[in-house]
Amino acid sequence: MPTLSDERLALGSSADIVALRQAVRAAAVELRFSLVDQTKIVTAASELARNALVYGGGGIARVEGLLEGGRRGLRLTFEDKGPGIPDIERALKDGFSTGTGLGLGLGGARRLSNEFAIDSRPGEGTRVTITRWTS
Repeated sequence: MPTLSDERLALGSSADIVALRQAVRAAAVELRFSLVDQTKIVTAASELARNALVYGGGGIARVEGLLEGGRRGLRLTFEDKGPGIPDIERALKDGFSTGTGLGLGLGGARRLSNEFAIDSRPGEGTRVTITRWTS
């Protein structure tokens, strides 16, 4: 699958989340996502970036523009070296939070994406990859 663009951004502060949101929006516009699809991918990116910052102590986000069989997509990968998630299934349920949030981040990001994958190991960190395709 050809990659049209590939950008990596550090996630170490709230300002980095704003920069990520702007980068994801710009990539979605460039790929001619509809306004609804732009909003979905930016919202999911914001939730996952905030999780990496708040629960993972910061990390890296990767924004990739994709082309596959004539369709365009954005793949976002969020990696941190935080404490990891001991029970992924529980963490994906709405309302579950280890902090003061509403517990909609992971499950919400999964619903806003066409593809969702998570790998987390206690003590090693978490990697979440989502993809949204143009509709």
